[in-house]
Amino acid sequence: MRPAQHEAIPAVDLQTDRAHSARVYDYMLGGKTNFAADRAAGDKIIAQWPGSREAARAARAVMHRMVRRLAQVHGIRQFLDIGTGIPTAPNLHEVAQDVAAECRVVYVDNDPIVLAHARALLTSTPQGRTAYIDGDLRDPQRLLATPALRGVLDLQQPVALTLINIVHFLPDDTVHPLVEQLLDALPSGSLLALTAGTADSAPERAALASRRYREAGIENHLRTRAEVERFFTGLELDEPGVALINHWHPELDDGPMLEDHEVMAYAGLARKP
Repeated sequence: MRPAQHEAIPAVDLQTDRAHSARVYDYMLGGKTNFAADRAAGDKIIAQWPGSREAARAARAVMHRMVRRLAQVHGIRQFLDIGTGIPTAPNLHEVAQDVAAECRVVYVDNDPIVLAHARALLTSTPQGRTAYIDGDLRDPQRLLATPALRGVLDLQQPVALTLINIVHFLPDDTVHPLVEQLLDALPSGSLLALTAGTADSAPERAALASRRYREAGIENHLRTRAEVERFFTGLELDEPGVALINHWHPELDDGPMLEDHEVMAYAGLARKP
């Protein structure tokens, strides 16, 4: 196995005595990259929303389905994943490389704690490559110019831009121009895979979750289906269009399908003409 490629990152205090959002999410998914403080925070969420663990797993599962579809149906061999979070097996590159071992993946996150964990957790097949770089969705030009990205991805060939569980942390007037800049830099045949938080399916529960984020100092913007569809303007939407994550190409291996009120996110996949 070839080690993951990454930029030099200074020593980081992992702050294991306090909860970290990425590690809490890892705990909700049943991962192992978490500590007592993270598990305590996760347990508080579960106490308020007993189905939160299943919803987190559903959000992760739709990412796996999107990646498999990108590789199997659309023949994509390059992935740019922004806002990755803590690697939780199976990671995006493992799903893609299970379809085609030569797949190349660049993971992007701007959190030094996430980057520190990733250095030890990410590996690639010998045929493919992975890189995990310090970058920010809010600075697409700097991100696209990063040598590690250019060293792994050929931006003259189609790329899947995956924005999973990230756009709801930015307002419309900020996030839409950013996504457009990234897509403008990718060639025809590239695809956008996106999930976005919504209150459509569970208004009261979504309002509670949104309030908890704001109390923690994290802005969030839940969107209607029509508002999520706006991200795909000018692109060719793959079937079934923008749908709640439990309805986006469900698979038997994911277990029983959750009810609509148990999920709070839409998913969509579209091709750049």
